[in-house]
Amino acid sequence: MLSRAVILDAPRSLALGDLPVTDPGAGDIVVEIAHSGISTGTEKLFWSGQMPPFPGMGYPLVPGYEAAGEVVEAGSGTGYAVGDHVFVPGASCYRGAFGLFGGASSRLVSAADRAVRIDAAHGPEGALLALAATARHALAGPNVTVPDLIVGHGVLGRLLARLTLAAGAPVPTVWEVDPGRRTGAAGYEVLHPDDDPRRDYRAIYDASGRGDLLNDWIGRIARGGEVVLAGFYTAPLSFAFPPAFMKEARLRIAAEWTRDDLLATRALVESGALSLDGLITHRLPADRAAEAYPKAFDDPACLKMILDWSAA
Repeated sequence: MLSRAVILDAPRSLALGDLPVTDPGAGDIVVEIAHSGISTGTEKLFWSGQMPPFPGMGYPLVPGYEAAGEVVEAGSGTGYAVGDHVFVPGASCYRGAFGLFGGASSRLVSAADRAVRIDAAHGPEGALLALAATARHALAGPNVTVPDLIVGHGVLGRLLARLTLAAGAPVPTVWEVDPGRRTGAAGYEVLHPDDDPRRDYRAIYDASGRGDLLNDWIGRIARGGEVVLAGFYTAPLSFAFPPAFMKEARLRIAAEWTRDDLLATRALVESGALSLDGLITHRLPADRAAEAYPKAFDDPACLKMILDWSAA
């Protein structure tokens, strides 16, 4: 079986090609992908060559961990049936390319327990489930303080704000330096940091990936306040100790989402408590992937780029 896939041969070298796919086992499903998302975090690092070494990483690789489509083959013990619509966080099923993520393809083979059923009516928004689960993971767990300040009004920042409101918590403030990204807020205010005098935030969640601003965030928290790093940071992080000492600052790192986060996020979306509307700003057919990836990474007006695999 062949799959049409996005193949990164090297940093900034990308093309669409055909790859052999491993045969499905008894516990696998075969999914025909309808839509896949381009991550401006981890995928941008692969694209630029800045990703630190990861187990299973190498070139050529098939990127993408945000994929949604239809089951076209299912083992008898998987619990899935042909015609089910699922979200799949990528797959490692390709011969001739690394599948560290592996979701940017027309067809993939995945262990059934990695997939999550979704409503077909979600359309391209079904590919956003992992990003929403990432935001949910940052907010979940015992003794977590919900954000009263979110840094960055990209897709992750918007999802953090929406989930905070869905939890019934006080309305958060959001910082954004790009004027074009200050629009689209629903129920909360988006400010330039220079226009915000507050220095008593209890929990600042960073969704910008700007680790170089850690000292600034520490200066904005109340005594005993927390800074949550919800982005991905390639450079070593550092901060001045005396201000952090005086604030008795706490630092928390939000790791990758879990399956529980996926299931909980799906429930929030299906109940209407969490909306995924307005997050996808750009959509291109998969055969224009070489155009889509740079645009997703370099155009500040592009919040989320979706590849459409229907013609692949």
